[in-house]
Amino acid sequence: MESPERVEVPAAFEDVDVDVLVQLIADMMERLMAINDQIPLSPESLTRFHSRAPPGISILDYLRRIVRFTRAERSCLLITLHYIDQVSARMPIFFLTSLTCHRFVIAAIAVSSKCLCDAFSSNSVYARVGGIPLGEFNVLERELLRMIDWHLTCTREVLQEYYVSLVHTYSQGTYYISDPLSSSGISSDSDMDYDATPSPTASPAPPPHPEPHPIAPPAQARARSSSPSAPRREASTILIDTATLVPEAPQPPTLEQNMAFAAFQQ
Repeated sequence: MESPERVEVPAAFEDVDVDVLVQLIADMMERLMAINDQIPLSPESLTRFHSRAPPGISILDYLRRIVRFTRAERSCLLITLHYIDQVSARMPIFFLTSLTCHRFVIAAIAVSSKCLCDAFSSNSVYARVGGIPLGEFNVLERELLRMIDWHLTCTREVLQEYYVSLVHTYSQGTYYISDPLSSSGISSDSDMDYDATPSPTASPAPPPHPEPHPIAPPAQARARSSSPSAPRREASTILIDTATLVPEAPQPPTLEQNMAFAAFQQ
């Protein structure tokens, strides 16, 4: 079998083709879902982001649809990964699965666009593009803001680290960065400042002993999927200093969660 032709991508995420970035993000999310879909569902793990059944559209096509109709910028796509890590550190029972991924992604891109961009779409547009009723989308937006405690920004360096990690761990092995040493430099075309000072919840350096959480970043996702003996519920973040985040205390399932879980079982 011939190896796929390798394609060089820009060192800085600001310069990469948007569709290439979408492919990288979707590939990582597909691997996370493949792992996390094997974790049994429990009443206390149900969230507003759970759908009754997996959507009939792949996450790759879903991201492409969002980019096509909302003109989502690269930073808004990448920071979705940062939100996943934040939520996973704060809420260890949350998993990015085929039931939660799509709704989480559209809400994340909406709130990040409002925070990072001068121009963005209305909630009615995001809801229509995402295939979600407007009232329900408004609830998802508020729930996401609560889950990340309104930590909407991070440094440019954090986004760059996510980008480099996505390229290095892309399952198809198609893309590569020829000069990784220059990947930390800000693109000459970029004048966007994501955060004036480094955020304490988004340290670009990994903590020496990170706390476990269920959502694995790209590198850990590949390692865990190839190691059947590794515990499926444990993984460490690469860009979140979990010592600065206070995980929510475990709570018994609410009446609403029990009712929703019963509906899932039918």
